[in-house]
Amino acid sequence: MARDLPRYGVTDRSRKAPMTERFPMADEQGTGGVDLRAYAFTMAGLRPIPVAVTTVHGGRTNGLISLSGGPGGIIPEAPRATVSITKYNFSHDLILHGGVFAMHVLGNAPELIDASLDIIRTLGGRTGRDVDKMSALHTKSGVTGSPILLDALTYVEVRVTGSLDNEENTIFVGDVVAAEKLHSGGRLDIGEAWTKLGKDWTDAYDRNHEPQIEHSRRMRGLA
Repeated sequence: MARDLPRYGVTDRSRKAPMTERFPMADEQGTGGVDLRAYAFTMAGLRPIPVAVTTVHGGRTNGLISLSGGPGGIIPEAPRATVSITKYNFSHDLILHGGVFAMHVLGNAPELIDASLDIIRTLGGRTGRDVDKMSALHTKSGVTGSPILLDALTYVEVRVTGSLDNEENTIFVGDVVAAEKLHSGGRLDIGEAWTKLGKDWTDAYDRNHEPQIEHSRRMRGLA
């Protein structure tokens, strides 16, 4: 499925607790003796804003939801952005070979929240390998050719300047070549989104996320 929302990065706003507390680990020690509960507690909430990442290559478009988006440089007049995409995802190969992506922040204003949740369900709930996910969303073509989600709060478009192959994923960084604020209002964080998506959807997400985790283990030689 197309998503890059690591479990430790999701919060359950109704309980004000990391989801890792709802999913006890079978073994509290990871590889190398790492204390997994301490790791989860440290990482939970460091990237609270989900981003909708879209891309295009060879006539194919796709997108996913990630918690790994952020700035990729410190020069204010020449901004860069970065995102990490697991190799399991179809979008990974499109970005790798196409060299472009758009990164959207979603809104939580009353007039945007339903569309924001639809974007998460569409991009985060199924794979794009055998279905055109973009056809279900309101889009325009950006300067890079990446689909721009018109119901997003804001976005940046990026041309990749470098990447780091990290076995299970690739970290992409690039120049921001366009940016636009489409609507007014606040940003939707993952805690609010998870609460409003509903238990049925989030439970299905967790189940469907397992193949991605297993693929990542294989890529790192852990399975």
